[in-house]
Amino acid sequence: MSTSVAPLEMVDTDRYPLTAPGSPAWLATVGRTRADLADAGCSVLTDFIRPELREVLRTECAGLEPHAYTKIEQVNAYNTAIGAPLPEGHPGRTIMERGNAFVARDHIPASSIISRLYTSPLFQRFVADCFGLPELHELADPLSGLTLNVIAPGRAHPWHFDTNSYTVSLLTQGAAEGGTFEHCPNIRSAAEENFAAVRSVLAGDGAYPVQRLALRPGDLQLFQGRFALHRVSTVKGGIARHSAIFAYSERPGTVGSAERTRQLFGRVLPAHLAGRTDRGDELLD
Repeated sequence: MSTSVAPLEMVDTDRYPLTAPGSPAWLATVGRTRADLADAGCSVLTDFIRPELREVLRTECAGLEPHAYTKIEQVNAYNTAIGAPLPEGHPGRTIMERGNAFVARDHIPASSIISRLYTSPLFQRFVADCFGLPELHELADPLSGLTLNVIAPGRAHPWHFDTNSYTVSLLTQGAAEGGTFEHCPNIRSAAEENFAAVRSVLAGDGAYPVQRLALRPGDLQLFQGRFALHRVSTVKGGIARHSAIFAYSERPGTVGSAERTRQLFGRVLPAHLAGRTDRGDELLD
């Protein structure tokens, strides 16, 4: 699963100067990304991966697909237990079908390109700077810090929020049709769930705006997924959609809940049962 290509050699450093921290080009790129995040809670760095190396990345990630945990499940936007008591009209009572699958971090070799990129200090510094933070931490979660999201034809990743505050994704294989990323930036905050707006989006009544992105293989996306309701629409055609998910947190020690981990990976590890789920807020998962 390893290649001879170093992680930052995959990056078009002429456009995205990860090897020159603090340079004018670095500051200009960071400035543009911060402006996007402030405006829309999301920024797309198009053609982040060099064109001549995208097939290397695609092949490597496609080889991980057999390790994806696949189970069609009934979920809500908060990934809390179905059937748990909730007030009438609570958006968590809206049940959706989740058909996407995840390759967990412990199935992704440390030698792989996406693993080396995720753990690269220069990449982490660049991402933190783009988010306007002094530093970011890899998730302490042994399964969900780095994953490959696999959405097979006919399936979708329904509306949800992220456990982690700061998410970075890299599209490695696009769908033939469909598979559009849709999101509602800052629909909630650390202090306010805004259930009425979430309920509106889940109902599809058009009262709350939904933004859509047409991502291409090699595009890097920076996203504030903890506060944005988001989904990937149904994939169509004969090609699965693959995206590497690099999950970071402003605080060390972030671990997913046992319930959510069982849903995503079909198993839990001791870390998920130890109660170490520091997120820095009291929002539903």
